[in-house]
Amino acid sequence: MRALMQDWSLTLDKILDHAARWHGEREIVTRSVEGPLVRSDYARLKQRAKQVSHGLLEMGVRPGDRIATLGWNSDRHLETWYGTIGVGAVLHTLNPRLFPEQLVYIANHAGDTVLFADPACAALLEEILPQCPTIRRVIFLSAEAPATSFPADAYEPWLADRPQDTPWGGFDESSAAGLCYTSGTTGNPKGVLYGHRSNYIHAMMTLQPDALNLSARDTVLLSVPMYHANAWGVMYSAPLVGAKLVLPGQKLDGASLHELMETEGVTYSAGVPTLWQMLLAHLKETNGRLTTLQRATVGGSACPESIIRTLHDDYGVDVIQGWGMTETSPLATISIPKRPGLSFEEALPGKLKQGRLVGNLDLKLVDDEGRRLPHDGKTFGRLMIKGPTVASGYYGSPHNSAVDDEGFFDTGDVAAIDEHGDMQITDRAKDVIKSGGEWISSIDVENIAVGHPKAALCAVLGVVHPKWDERPVLLVQLEPGAAAEKQEFLDFLDGKIARWWMPDDVIFVDEIPIGATGKIDKKKLRERLTGYQLPFDPNLKR
Repeated sequence: MRALMQDWSLTLDKILDHAARWHGEREIVTRSVEGPLVRSDYARLKQRAKQVSHGLLEMGVRPGDRIATLGWNSDRHLETWYGTIGVGAVLHTLNPRLFPEQLVYIANHAGDTVLFADPACAALLEEILPQCPTIRRVIFLSAEAPATSFPADAYEPWLADRPQDTPWGGFDESSAAGLCYTSGTTGNPKGVLYGHRSNYIHAMMTLQPDALNLSARDTVLLSVPMYHANAWGVMYSAPLVGAKLVLPGQKLDGASLHELMETEGVTYSAGVPTLWQMLLAHLKETNGRLTTLQRATVGGSACPESIIRTLHDDYGVDVIQGWGMTETSPLATISIPKRPGLSFEEALPGKLKQGRLVGNLDLKLVDDEGRRLPHDGKTFGRLMIKGPTVASGYYGSPHNSAVDDEGFFDTGDVAAIDEHGDMQITDRAKDVIKSGGEWISSIDVENIAVGHPKAALCAVLGVVHPKWDERPVLLVQLEPGAAAEKQEFLDFLDGKIARWWMPDDVIFVDEIPIGATGKIDKKKLRERLTGYQLPFDPNLKR
């Protein structure tokens, strides 16, 4: 027996249709490439997105064609986003912080045909375009195109006078909508091909009170780049509820973000830990305040206790930690406690975990042979996930299945899940330190060490040891002007971690490299430690 309900395909064009009709006057504020703030709204966004659609169809773009973007968070970028998916083409966000050779590989692998780019990327395009034969048209997201050796259009003249009634939708909800590549820290980046249905479901999942909890009453500062897995889904969830959007453009420094938070009355923001560290450093230096910000989501890598505590104690901001990955659309778990009425100190241990599942997903832990492991909070295993917003394979892969016999995707993370369903990442599988047959969590040690008042960034790596297989080494980038001895950090860690987790060495470095997605680049750190040997004490007891 079939239900007697209306046939309403979950295609993403309907999200902007809804926002424009029912929240049309709600503002979208952008720090433009020309400098000043630009104010738009959802009604205007739809009109201009429809004009983008007309321009794409005029070029001969058809459903399934890949349309690339290369730039930061802006109203024009958002217009190209909806203008692309509205006619069934696939939006492919390129990360301008990647190395040129990675961008060449990704653009060619995707078969991109049209590229919308910020003018700041002109020099980068000079380098990569000769190696990208499928890209036949470049449009700069600006009023005037920069001078280049290749032909290109400026967005505003290209858009002007186009009709605003281009038909949208009419395709199957399982059609591809977006293409986002993993960061490629090991091997070549892999393409994750999102669908209209999966992104629509993900948007509704993130709006749950026990998720991002966005509403029409929120003003959202979107500091997560749009090229990071649909800006964590907020490109769809914010319009769905009519939240005000504030788009910071390329300026993601602490001073610029703080200015936008205060002038626009931001109530919610999200970003990687390094972004929040920059903001907190600016606030400390200037004695600045956060007068409207209520909630912050930290994700991309594990959030140090120091960030959670400082935002709460000094600025009254509630911090929730989110976990996910490109392959999970991305939000999958959130660190919101189940029990009501907890004090901050009571809730803090849970906030330091990656938390519990957002609705409609499932997790399991397995050992290296694929056997299920208990959810007791102590047993660590490979973290597996499945659900309607999780990838089943990679774009263009000859072996296009990335799931096990039960349909679970291997996240590449090592984690534990407790009896309450709270999950905690121990490490990436490739980063976990195996010492004497047991695991040491580099993430836990890093997040405690970075709480030292002289630490700007910390990283922990496993180094080969003649007795224990591997032992941890702590690398520290000090705050500007600070000086420290290694014993200061060992004393700081003492009593906060197990004795046998204590680093065998502390190395002070001028810089800890940050990768294209805002995470510490451990691949580069390992390269820099080539030839390093641990100080070895044969009498050391674990």
